[in-house]
Amino acid sequence: MTTVRGRLVGTGQGEIADGVVEFSDGRITWVGEVANYVGPLPSSSADLVLPGLIDLHCHGGAGFGFPNADAEGARVAAAHHRAHGTTGLLGSLVSARPEVLVAQAAVLADLVEDGELLGVHLEGPFLNAVRCGAQDPAAIFAGDPALFERMVAAARGTVRSMTLAPETAHFEDLLAAMRRHDVLPSLGHTDADAATTAARIDQARGGPITATHLFNGMPELHHRSPGPVGACLAAAGRGEMVVELIADGVHLAPETVAMVFDTVGADQIALVSDAMAAAGMGDGDYRLGALDVRVRAGVARLATADGQPGAIAGSTARLVDVLRWTVFEAGVPLADAVAAATRTPARVLGLAGERGSLTVGTRADILVTDQALRPRRVFAAGTEGI
Repeated sequence: MTTVRGRLVGTGQGEIADGVVEFSDGRITWVGEVANYVGPLPSSSADLVLPGLIDLHCHGGAGFGFPNADAEGARVAAAHHRAHGTTGLLGSLVSARPEVLVAQAAVLADLVEDGELLGVHLEGPFLNAVRCGAQDPAAIFAGDPALFERMVAAARGTVRSMTLAPETAHFEDLLAAMRRHDVLPSLGHTDADAATTAARIDQARGGPITATHLFNGMPELHHRSPGPVGACLAAAGRGEMVVELIADGVHLAPETVAMVFDTVGADQIALVSDAMAAAGMGDGDYRLGALDVRVRAGVARLATADGQPGAIAGSTARLVDVLRWTVFEAGVPLADAVAAATRTPARVLGLAGERGSLTVGTRADILVTDQALRPRRVFAAGTEGI
């Protein structure tokens, strides 16, 4: 039996100013106020005790990118994020030639089966090349249900999420196939208008759906042309969609992040890192799929022949860094930011009751931080430091 003490956030019963979480055999066995705990008490602590973070969108870290790494490198990347409090992680791939995607999916499937990843996220290839961002436009294809089936088979049932453009070909057939395979559809990298996006969200009713890094990789919100941003915000406001936000200080302004939280609420927001290989590393040159990336002052952008800054190419932040920025720079209340990094992503993955909260019976995935949200201890299924 292990206990941790501090200010508990994410308990399902509100914040507990001075509380204890007890866990044994990988499960939480008691949560509550210090005054009600009958066992030996840990020392008083000013630490924050949070559920382990869950990242729906991560391309790598510690020098290794999931779209490029072998199994050993992918394990290093996953372990890096876990050590920084992300106890549940989807390994994200980017658009690539079909044979490359099939091979990469097979590599990540091993990590899922070993419990190091929650699943595979396919960010493409059924996107719109006009909004490819840091994706290789030569590797973007029209929607192809047969190719989707091939990738899912290569990943041995471990694909949990896929980003696709609302306007891609065969959308309805792809959506039906995704539902059959329990793959979460995520709309993104799109040039669609609001009406098309809204129609696709409506077609997805009856199951969860997300928006891939809202605002990024899509037309700007305009008062006479709201585009996919307007349609996704409206759907999230109705409780029909969860929107991803890369709140890393690069992709979005703090006022934008605060506006979305104020508008749709934490239950419809998933904070994501969109981290790539440079997360946890210094400035330098990296790869994201087939493309060269240059990191300067902690910002990842595509390398260009003329040396000018290219498109933003993912993030160098871990999810705990995103959480910290959301609270201290965007001014989002701590409980809301924590929910968007834990409870909401757990729910869209169908893991509510198993992960994402400090409640009795859930997995003992626990992040202990100082008051500045810097990690101090991490427990994954009750084991510290893995």
